[in-house]
Formats: sequence, structure tokens, C-alpha cells
Amino acid sequence: MNKDGVFLAFDTSNYTTSCAVCDVDGKVILSLKRLLPVADGERGLRQSDALFHHTAALPAIIEEASSTLAGREILAVGASERPRDKAGSYMPCFLAGISAAKAAAAGAQSAYFGFSHQCGHIAAALYSAGREDLYGKRFAAFHVSGGTTDVLLCEAGGDHPFEVTRIGGTLDINAGQAIDRAGVAMGLHFPCGAELEKLAQDAVPAEKPRICVKGLDCNLSGIENKAIKLYSENGDRSAVAALVIDFVSRTLEKITENLLNRYPNIPIIYAGGVMSCKIIRKRLEKYGSFAEPRFSSDNAAGIALLTGRAYNNL
Repeated sequence: MNKDGVFLAFDTSNYTTSCAVCDVDGKVILSLKRLLPVADGERGLRQSDALFHHTAALPAIIEEASSTLAGREILAVGASERPRDKAGSYMPCFLAGISAAKAAAAGAQSAYFGFSHQCGHIAAALYSAGREDLYGKRFAAFHVSGGTTDVLLCEAGGDHPFEVTRIGGTLDINAGQAIDRAGVAMGLHFPCGAELEKLAQDAVPAEKPRICVKGLDCNLSGIENKAIKLYSENGDRSAVAALVIDFVSRTLEKITENLLNRYPNIPIIYAGGVMSCKIIRKRLEKYGSFAEPRFSSDNAAGIALLTGRAYNNL
């Protein structure tokens, strides 16, 4: 294999355009991302708007990556093709990354590989947390973001790095949705996670509402109404932020405890944008491994790493 060879990847989730490069030794040497613009007061983007913004952002992000790619052979190119590894999983926004990746692969006369956005998150977390030893073994992963709150059982997958089975998670809204909806209601800019975390850093929750967890499943929608009601009563952003993050933290901790009761001593990886919150990490890190925030939120690094593994299995 060409020692100067690299693996290029793209991920175009609903809110972030990402590009990453890893080398033949499995080291991420470039990870670029651009947040898509969301108007003040809005709680997200329509798929058509997300696809437009990804298409507009990709040329600039590819140009920025060109200096890292100069003089190197692109051995393979990968992309996130779908949200999850299950039948019918589809979002139009991923078409932008697929098109860019297939065009790059054709231009470089190299192989193309497609993966799920979720598997990319897990791979990035394994890399960042120093737990790549878990490939080929059984482990559990939490994928918690604005679009997902899943508890996953990951096992050796033959030609794939791992097979993923959803064994629990939210039954209504996602953790990131609860955080963003509370934040937007208080006038914060979407996505609200970082601002909410900053507000909650030194605050104490005004109350501790009962969480709703049954086995590995949970309901999170109740905290949205409580947060909005509390804000309308006292206008204290910090108290509301602390309320929401504490509720999410306690919910995830209870699910983790139930998971370990069901699968004693199973290794746990926490991935997804919500898991980049330091407050949540402090509560849960005794149970498992976390990625650095840049590898926890949406990124293409995991897809680049999976592309390298797929290429080596050809």
C-alpha cells in the first residue's frame, strides 16, 4: 500500500457539512466542518434547505482540504449515505455528500464506500476515546444528538466493522431536540447545546422532575413543557438550562444502569453531539468512554476511518 495514500470522506448531516482525511495508519490528519445557517427563532432546517446549503458549502470545504491531499494518492472515498443501518433509513441531505464522494472517487480512480451516519459517529468515538480495540468485540454505544437518542448493541459484522442493533432509546423526542427547543424558547440560537451548557455550568436545577425510563427506553418530551413553563414564570435562563441538562443526564444515567444490569461489564461508548456536554460527561464517564467534543458532534472522521477499514478488507 502507498505509504502516502489517504482516505477521504464526507458527511452531510442535517446541520453540518463535514470532510475528513485519514492516513494508511488510521490517523485522522484533517477534520473540517461547517455549521449550516439556521435563522434566529427557528428550530432546524427543512431537508430541501439543508441539501441546498450542503451543496453550496462543499466546494469551499473541498478547496480547504486540497492542501492536505496535495501529493497524496486518494486510495478510497467514503460518505454517509443514510442516518442508520436499517431498512428505509433515508434523508435527502446525505445526497450532497454522496455526490461529492462519488465524484472524488471517480476523479481519483479509486474505490467508493458508503456507511450510515450513525456508524460514523461510533467509529469516531472509538478512535477519539482510544477504544479501537473494541472492533470485532461486543460493546454498547449511546448515540445521542438532535436527531437520535439510541442505545445500540454493536457486534462483529463480517465484512463490516460492526453490526448495529437498536436495543433502546427515546420513545418520543430526542435529547438534542429537548435541549434545542428549550433553548430556542429562551431566545438562544439553534443549535443550542453549547449555549445551554454554558448557562448551566454554575447553576443549580430549580427542581428535579421525575424521569421516565423503563428498561432501556425513555420519554423526554415532558421536560420541554416544564422548561418553557419555568422560563415564563421566572425568566431565569441558567435555572432552565440546568433543569434540562440535569433531566437528560439523569435519564441517560438510569438507562446506563439498566443496560449494565442486562449486559454486565459490557464496554460502553458515548457518541453524538449531546455527549460533548461536559456536565453530562462528568455524570456518566464512570460508566464508559467518551470522545473529544470535536469527534462527538457531527463529523466525517469516523467515515474516513471506516473507509480505510473497508479498503483494507478488499
